[in-house]
Amino acid sequence: MNERATPNGNGSNGAPLLQLRGICRSFGHVRAVHEVDVDLQRNEILGIVGDNGAGKSTLMKIIAGTVSPDSGQILMNGEPVEITTAQDSRRLGIEMIYQDLALFDNLDVAANVFIGREPTRGLPSLLGFLERRRMHREAAALLQRLNIMIGSTRLPVGVLSGGQRQMVAIARAVAFEENNHILLMDEPSAALGATESATVTELIRDIRGDGLSIMIISHRIPEVLDLADRVMVMKRGEHVATLDARSTSVEECVNLIVAGAPAATGQA
Repeated sequence: MNERATPNGNGSNGAPLLQLRGICRSFGHVRAVHEVDVDLQRNEILGIVGDNGAGKSTLMKIIAGTVSPDSGQILMNGEPVEITTAQDSRRLGIEMIYQDLALFDNLDVAANVFIGREPTRGLPSLLGFLERRRMHREAAALLQRLNIMIGSTRLPVGVLSGGQRQMVAIARAVAFEENNHILLMDEPSAALGATESATVTELIRDIRGDGLSIMIISHRIPEVLDLADRVMVMKRGEHVATLDARSTSVEECVNLIVAGAPAATGQA
């Protein structure tokens, strides 16, 4: 097992990489997220746990730009930013991997890695010709760099195992890392067995070692405590507590999820 890396902490201006302050979002009479504060440090893995309906996915979608908050503020590097679309989020260097992975089963591995960012030659825009050889060459190099074992980038994604599919989704999210600072992951191991889950966990550790900051939603609390630096507990749309993953336990997290408690002074 790889050693857990140490988050780099605040930047030169003293601010975390990402901050959410007083985030609220309701759907009709349902209060999905209420007055939630979050800090994500550089080179950190932050786990988010809670029951169904705790607001975890809504919070992630707000960061990813697919849901807009009713109120609150988002800051990056201490500066206020506006995220109203997924394009806004991506421009800020935020990538989201949803639980369904959003892969195209009929396309091969290389095509899925480059989807929406395909290199072309000849005529501009949609009239250009795809540089398929380049796509396969660069996709193969990316998989090798990430130690992802897939026989060929020409394999259709539909024939891959669950773990391999998850790794293709991760590879796609980090393929353009010059524009990528934060990776959001929704239940990355939910549909995987123990062996594939362990493989994906090691890959997450490896990409964090390359300088990414990662937020993970998971119902697997032991896995979160093993992987994350801190774990944030949510209940009924509220931030209950943020704990050091090394010094807390599954029992403490479960008690907070079941009983709930107001967040004391914000971040741990």
